[in-house]
Amino acid sequence: MSDHRIRRYRINLRIERDNAALYARLAKVATDVRLARAYQRIAEGEQANADFWESRLRELGAVVPTSRTGLRVRALGWFAQTFGTEFVMPTVVRLEHADHAETPVDRNGHRDHFVSPHVNRGRGHNHRAQSGNTLRAAVLGANDGLVSNVSLVMGMAGAASSDRAVLLAGLAGLVAGACSMALGEWLSVNSSREFYQAQITERAERLAVAPEDGVRHIAGIYHDKGLGRAEAVHLARHLTETPRAALDTVVREDLGVDPTELGGSAWGAATSSFCLFAFGAAFPVAPYLFLHGHTAMFGSAVATAVGLALIGTGTSLFTGRGMLFSVARQFAITVAAAAVTYGVGHLLGHIVTV
Repeated sequence: MSDHRIRRYRINLRIERDNAALYARLAKVATDVRLARAYQRIAEGEQANADFWESRLRELGAVVPTSRTGLRVRALGWFAQTFGTEFVMPTVVRLEHADHAETPVDRNGHRDHFVSPHVNRGRGHNHRAQSGNTLRAAVLGANDGLVSNVSLVMGMAGAASSDRAVLLAGLAGLVAGACSMALGEWLSVNSSREFYQAQITERAERLAVAPEDGVRHIAGIYHDKGLGRAEAVHLARHLTETPRAALDTVVREDLGVDPTELGGSAWGAATSSFCLFAFGAAFPVAPYLFLHGHTAMFGSAVATAVGLALIGTGTSLFTGRGMLFSVARQFAITVAAAAVTYGVGHLLGHIVTV
């Protein structure tokens, strides 16, 4: 039992040390002074948690591991410095929810930062963090391209097709899949924008027709946030004096969206989906541009392995699982898919030629 506790305490210690190091890095790169202070406060709380687990290990007579910065912290720190802290915050919060073990520091309220400086506690969900899910979407988009195209390439290779046929099929799969992903993303974002536009129009008309209802609704929002009834009504009346401000408040609180963004650009989402899918799909087909026969097939397998390692590493950033586990899982899934399509292609190739 003691050995199990020691292992668990060491895992908790590693998690809290990583969190402390990550929030300290976010505090350094944050351009907003308020956010920098918030991140620094969180980092101090995480360090207090780390100290707690260190003390528990010492009580058990166990050796406290040397502190070192993990790959995930370095990678997320680089993304935050390059693209801004909002880019990584959804991933950071998701990781903390996934692997956190409670300490007395948390019970005293430290974990309030799970609703990060970027996230609103009000009604509905705040979608400002949607842009931060770009990292996750990028990894998943590249993974879709790689798995689907390596399956196609292996299916064609299993059918004993010529190198030219495999290359053409791989390129066709890359373009067709990327176009399909881009179109799907464009439609998804546009449909979302149209839905929110209709909802905003309905709320604007309601505020114009029944302003007192708007006052009561907004007052209820701020009362739920902790303001006294009189203060909430006063604030609501002040906001409704400016119809745009009242509408902005209602939209953000009821729908959880920024009315100036509405989910982002459909064309931007389509372009990124096209490029990311194509990036992943290029790994298995690229060797056929330069190699031939079994050498090309071997080169495709090696290139796919490299792509899987990169994607598995990226996946580990937002799942919280170990890098080796994520890479191994990617390999297992892709090998299974490629083996099935290779076998089906070989069977169909034999049937067709008979």
